Amino acid sequence: MKLSARTTALLLTAALALYFVLLTGRAVALLRTGTGVGIGLGVGVLLLPIVGAWVVYATIRFGLRIEQLAQRLAAEGTLPDTSDLPRMPSGRIDRSAADAWFEERRAEVEGAPEDWRAWFRLAHGYDIAGDRRRAREAMRKALELAS
Repeated sequence: MKLSARTTALLLTAALALYFVLLTGRAVALLRTGTGVGIGLGVGVLLLPIVGAWVVYATIRFGLRIEQLAQRLAAEGTLPDTSDLPRMPSGRIDRSAADAWFEERRAEVEGAPEDWRAWFRLAHGYDIAGDRRRAREAMRKALELAS
């Protein structure tokens, strides 16, 4: 049984929420000790779920905004399609084909640097080329331009 990315994200978020609840319980127990060390550790442990919740929120929000842009592109019939690119036995796109596809997307962005659609496709190009950090940066640019 293969889980969708959305289902996996929801399951991981639920597990993380449970972890945050348990961690918060430990933080409260440390705060109740009344000692300086216990209070200090309790505050530190209490910050972890707060920071974690913010990271989860920001990540889910980013994903939902990307999904909205993808739906807009799908409705326009311009969603990136890499189904015809050659694949390795693992299912990943062949590196040279991914690089060539990426170069076409980069030329698109150079030709229309204010087009969010071009930036979205460039982000996809970075992703299939294996550069996740730049893929996120390009997608942030697409989101900024689409707003």
